[in-house]
Formats: sequence, structure tokens, C-alpha cells
Amino acid sequence: MSHKTLEIAWKEAWPAPAKLNLMLRITNRRADGYHSLQTIFQLLDFCDWLTFHPLEEDKVCLKSPLDGVPEATDLTVRAAILLKQNSNYPQGVKIEIEKNLPMGGGLGGGSSDAATTLLVLNKLWGLGLSIEKLMALGLQLGADVPVFIYGFSAWAEGIGEKLKKITIPEQWVVIIKPDCHVDTGEIFSHQDLTRDSKIITIADFLAGQQQNDCLNVVCTLNPSIKKALLALSEFGTARLTGTGACVFVQFESYELAILAYNALKENWQTYLSKGMNTSMLNKKLNLF
Repeated sequence: MSHKTLEIAWKEAWPAPAKLNLMLRITNRRADGYHSLQTIFQLLDFCDWLTFHPLEEDKVCLKSPLDGVPEATDLTVRAAILLKQNSNYPQGVKIEIEKNLPMGGGLGGGSSDAATTLLVLNKLWGLGLSIEKLMALGLQLGADVPVFIYGFSAWAEGIGEKLKKITIPEQWVVIIKPDCHVDTGEIFSHQDLTRDSKIITIADFLAGQQQNDCLNVVCTLNPSIKKALLALSEFGTARLTGTGACVFVQFESYELAILAYNALKENWQTYLSKGMNTSMLNKKLNLF
């Protein structure tokens, strides 16, 4: 990459797209406390945007820390520090985040921000690390980070890190973020959580096996999520993404989606988006 290209790239905003879990099956609890699962990640065109500013000094910081998130624990800061540690890059970076994805919603915002940080700084710093290496680093930050580096909608197994590219309909989607925060750890440690679902195939999913094993526990602990699902169910099959809090309905046309969006937005924090099988970020970085 030329010096001129680097200078232009430093000034750009880079997307950190959201994801949905179109289903989530928990097949067992592992000896290390994690759960083996099967899920389908679909990427969206709904994004945070990150801009990276070079620093001469050996320092990683945020231009404006997010409310309620200490800078040292922000996943973008941790991602940049991890990348520096694994490359011995001597200089620093200031990270600017335009936060659009709701926090604690199950759309992967923090994980996607971390993935964008790893992918873009790998280019800006001229490190030349492979996608596989970046995915391995991302897994140290969280189980959802690798899929955003991978850059495709994916069938996932393991704890969510074993990924297989999948092509599924790129439908319009209306998302509600209820006014609550779901503690993922609490859900996965709950005594009533289903942990013995039968292992299925992609064909089974496409044939309609699209359950989310977290749904009952999440709704029991968070009545507002159950209420949001009921509101959405007037327009189609309402589902929970991950452990929530966001719930969604897919639509075959923009016209149907916008009708639902307009009907719901007065009473709910509502988003209109579109499924994408390839990441906006990876396209922009010419990684395909």
C-alpha cells in the first residue's frame, strides 16, 4: 500500500456492521463452562462507523469514550492494544466511534467495532496479518468477533467461532430494542436454559428449524422483551437475536418492512435494516 493511500485511508470512516442470529441452538455445556452451540449469523447494512487517527506516541485512546464504558475496557481499545502486542507496532492510534448500534442489544456492536479495529489497523499499520490470524486474535476478545472479521453470513458451531460461509435470502428486517439490558452470563448460567438440543444441519434450518434456545429464559427474566415480540408478531414471525435484547421480523419486500417500521416506531426503539451476505467493511477493504 502506497504512502498516499495510507494518508487517504486514515481520514476515512469504516463500517462496523450489525448481525442477527437467525437461530441459536445450545447442544451441550463444555467442561470449561462455555456452551457448544449452533447458530446462523447474518450481517446487516446497519453500522457503527469508526475513524482512526494516527498518533506518533505509543498510545491507544478514544476520541470520546462511550457513556458507561471505561476506556480501558472498550473493545476497540483492547483490540488495538492486542494488535500492537502481536506486531510490536511502535506508534499509537486515537479511535473515533459514531455509535449507532444499540448497546446490549445482541446485534454485536462491540464485537463488530473490535473486528473493524483489527481489520483496518492491520491495513493502516501495514502489518500484513492474515484473516485467519486476525480471527484468532478476535476470539481472544469475544466469541462473536471472528464472524465480523470473516466477513460473510455464516453457519457457526463450537462457541460460535467455527464458521462456514452460507448464502441466505437478503431480506429486509425490522428490529425492536426493548428498554432493558440482558446479562448474557446470567442467561447462559440459568438453571432453566435448554442445553441439550439435537444437532441439526443447514438443510434443517432452511426447512424451518429456527428456534432460539435462550428465548424462554430471556422472556421470563425480561417481560419487556416478551411484550416486544408480541408487538412484532403482528407483522410476521418474531424472533430473538442471540440472548437479546433485540427482537426482529424479516420481510420479503421493503414495502412490507416500512409499513411495520412506521407502525412500531412511535412506541418502540425501532430500526429498519437489510440482511447482507457479505460485509460492507470487507467489501470496502477489497478483501473478497
